[in-house]
Amino acid sequence: MNYVESDTCGRYTVGSNGPTHANGHSGPGPRLMGTDTLNGNDVFNEKGEDLGDIKEFMLDLKIGRVCSVALSYGGFLGMGDKLFAMPFTALKLDTVNKRFVLDVDQDRLHDAPGFDKDHWPNMSDQAWAQGIHTYYGTKPFANDLLI
Repeated sequence: MNYVESDTCGRYTVGSNGPTHANGHSGPGPRLMGTDTLNGNDVFNEKGEDLGDIKEFMLDLKIGRVCSVALSYGGFLGMGDKLFAMPFTALKLDTVNKRFVLDVDQDRLHDAPGFDKDHWPNMSDQAWAQGIHTYYGTKPFANDLLI
């Protein structure tokens, strides 16, 4: 599923220049989008391999920024999947294919630090956050408390 298909409010339609507002004007996206339209979006790598889908956006309410996402990989019908927290800056929105792109090989993602839905990591732990940034090759924003 992608943000165009998951938008039940009519904010996006497929136009020749990508997503547009239902009334024909530029919509809120793709630069400004609601997280509810992005949950469940597919994530692929540069090779076109399916890496899973976005399950959750983590917001730092103090600084007003999306800091990370939880990516679901593997499993079947939501069972047995593994979750991975990654910096939001590691993802790029591919408006042509209506999905996110993560520059990580499938094998590297498979070996990434992950967790299950009942045992989330302490995302406010600075050592953990720095480890995630190091793994995905991203840099934290200045003054970020979370990844």
